[in-house]
Amino acid sequence: MSDPHVVARLRAAGCVWAEDEAALLVAAAVSPDELESLVVRRVAGEPLETVLGWVEFLGRRLLVAPGVFVPRRRTELLARRALEHTRAVPAGHGRPVVVEMCCGVAPVAASLEGAHAEVHASDVSATALGCARSNAPSAALHLGDLYDALPTGLVGRVDVLAANAPYVPSDRVADMPPEARDHEPLVALDGGADGVDLHRRLAADAARWLAPGGVLLIETSPGQAGLTTGAMEAAGLATWVGTDDEVGGCVAVGVRPDGVSR
Repeated sequence: MSDPHVVARLRAAGCVWAEDEAALLVAAAVSPDELESLVVRRVAGEPLETVLGWVEFLGRRLLVAPGVFVPRRRTELLARRALEHTRAVPAGHGRPVVVEMCCGVAPVAASLEGAHAEVHASDVSATALGCARSNAPSAALHLGDLYDALPTGLVGRVDVLAANAPYVPSDRVADMPPEARDHEPLVALDGGADGVDLHRRLAADAARWLAPGGVLLIETSPGQAGLTTGAMEAAGLATWVGTDDEVGGCVAVGVRPDGVSR
């Protein structure tokens, strides 16, 4: 049940879903002092998810902390596609090898818990990987920049490589909601001049790391999908784009062609 006083403070601060947020904050607090602390943080503009310490993603609660990128619902499409391709790897192939690049708190790797796959996740943020350790306890975590973070033993073995790399054009970051712009790391938001700088870097080396028939999945936007698939095609991958209007997701798919697409 929400507290009318908390609702009023949240509404005055511009929170559109003030009653729902108030109910969550009241439920999270174990004392009046803690509730006050949580409300102060939210009124100051901190994302609700980091105030609560969790975000709901595909029916589970993922740990998040101040200073990390908070997974959006649209990324559920990326996670679902990664799970589908992982399950499609033939049984005789052995355990599928999956990598979540630019993982943040590892929503994709978390969705693969129990999938009987060898899962790796990497990011440049030690803080985000601290959350990932709780969200995806079975995954091997790696700190570093893109492929430089991965063990060389994965070269040519990756069946599914999924990434929600930043794809906001640099000159559009200032237009983002303050919860993201002011509280999430710039490196997790800024995708370069046209938003696909990291997509190009991911695509350029993908064929080296993918197994024959391996799949590269990159979250993108409908307006940038052509640039993302163009980068994949330049690297020799066969491509298509999948969307989900319900969650607002858009995923570019690239397949290493020297093998059967999975």
